[in-house]
Amino acid sequence: MSYFPRPPVSHQDRLLVVDDLPDNSFLIQAILEEEGYQIAIEDNGKDALARIEQSPPDLVLLDVMMPEMDGYEVTRRIRENPSLPFIPILLITAYDQPSLVKGLDTGADDFVRKPVEVDELLARVRSLLRLKHTLDERDHIAKQREDFVSRLAHDLRTPLVAADRMLQLFLDGALGELPLTIQEATGTLARSNQNLLEMVNTLLQVYRYEAGRQTLNLQAMDLRGLIAEVAQQLKPLIQEKGLSLDLDCAKDVPQVLGDRLELRRVITNLLGNAIKFTDQGKISIHLRTVSAPPQGSFYKQQQPRDWVELEVEDTGSGISAEDQAKIFNRFQQGQHRRAGSGLGLHLSRCIVEAHQGEIEAKSKLGEGSCFIVRLPVAK
Repeated sequence: MSYFPRPPVSHQDRLLVVDDLPDNSFLIQAILEEEGYQIAIEDNGKDALARIEQSPPDLVLLDVMMPEMDGYEVTRRIRENPSLPFIPILLITAYDQPSLVKGLDTGADDFVRKPVEVDELLARVRSLLRLKHTLDERDHIAKQREDFVSRLAHDLRTPLVAADRMLQLFLDGALGELPLTIQEATGTLARSNQNLLEMVNTLLQVYRYEAGRQTLNLQAMDLRGLIAEVAQQLKPLIQEKGLSLDLDCAKDVPQVLGDRLELRRVITNLLGNAIKFTDQGKISIHLRTVSAPPQGSFYKQQQPRDWVELEVEDTGSGISAEDQAKIFNRFQQGQHRRAGSGLGLHLSRCIVEAHQGEIEAKSKLGEGSCFIVRLPVAK
């Protein structure tokens, strides 16, 4: 029996005890059921994993030494399963410090030594369950916030589209000739409405990616042609600012496996930003094949392969080191007075990473910026 007062249990937590010795399992079961927990028992790692995958418990109490599959292996498989939520793992061991280090390195959260002390066991169980509940509550709040923003953006889009069409009718004279001053005011309203509609559309796209609901229409495609299309589309903006555009796209660049519409968003965003933040000089676009993999830890584990590398370089105002560290985060705006909503680069990163690629920025204040996108060559 515990000498400490029993904390209130908001709901009946489900705990799984995994031990090949029935006496140990029944002892722990008796202790924990006395505290109001719901207990399930498995006597081997294989059956424990099957139960966890079918119905994840709130906490796993895991014996280290078991035949066929020990506690380390069970822990490793739980942590490597991306479909499982976070499940605290409490190792139960009679062994020395090196075995505890190995267990924690494998992914366990805490340990308790045999023979089990009742108060220590209960304290560690309560501590891990508090961690579990805190993380679950945080994830629940985050999901509610994302759902709210997604629904709000979706609801905002409908009246914005209607307003855009109505304003265009006014500008086209479909409802009668407008005085010049009213035409100018209506044009301003139309541009503002289009900017807001574009922001809402971007926000919806971001949340589709973050929620894992975006489906990519992948096909082998030539980035050279896509770059030329975007450059032609934005050419009036480049000419309006008196900038020059240098397209350096190697002819032998292989195709990539990509969604044409989504990669077009990335190129349009990067070139559009270069135009926005460059007042004089030029913008250069380079496209080539590289053999070196991207620098992220995920990509270092991949098999050697070629990558298509796209660079969008400008002679603009540049980005501070502080801003570079967070520029791809959601809603993170730079210090520049023309900084936008902080969604464009975040969406670009979502798109590139969904294509198994990588995006990075290199810049110095007053010397311009260079954004680099690397995508794997289509097999």
